[in-house]
Amino acid sequence: MDRVNPRTPDPANESKEDSQMTSIIKNRTVVADDWHVVRAAEDGTLPALDALTASRVLVPFAWWKEVREELVAAHGPESLGVWLAPDDEPADLVGDFDKISLIGVDFPVFRDGRGYSIARLLRERYGWRGELRAIGDVLRDQLDYMARCGFDAFAVRADKDIHDALKAFGELSVQYQAAVDIALPLFRRRPETRA
Repeated sequence: MDRVNPRTPDPANESKEDSQMTSIIKNRTVVADDWHVVRAAEDGTLPALDALTASRVLVPFAWWKEVREELVAAHGPESLGVWLAPDDEPADLVGDFDKISLIGVDFPVFRDGRGYSIARLLRERYGWRGELRAIGDVLRDQLDYMARCGFDAFAVRADKDIHDALKAFGELSVQYQAAVDIALPLFRRRPETRA
């Protein structure tokens, strides 16, 4: 039995997929997603700039570096985002923060945790305050941990129930470690007891 990767678009269904509005979790609410994630075809080619018909596009960082000026001229910051692969260096994007309104971080497989580090770097070291979206192989089990690292939007894998995934945010009641969402570890948050 052949397995289909739910993250890889089927070219035969591309126009059908583009015409259907997908949903994401943003700020812990399910909302319609009007962003189009641009990915390379199987042969590694990317679409021509004039073929980008979506008004809001999230483009791969490698392509961004090649055609940055053309993308900015065609879309403007409010309709333009960049997604980082696990081996991309987030520091290289800092100078372009004013040209984009969304940063995506790709999780090509569930077990690849480099995106968590990228998110923390973007939030804590580089000061990104815009939308930070997890894309790719994003599952319910990861959402609370991703939020703790600074993600505020999640494109849950298409074959999973997004409303079920939303329940992940209430499953853990106590966080021990310091993170983007809670600056102090648990032992520093405990009330002082006086003898």
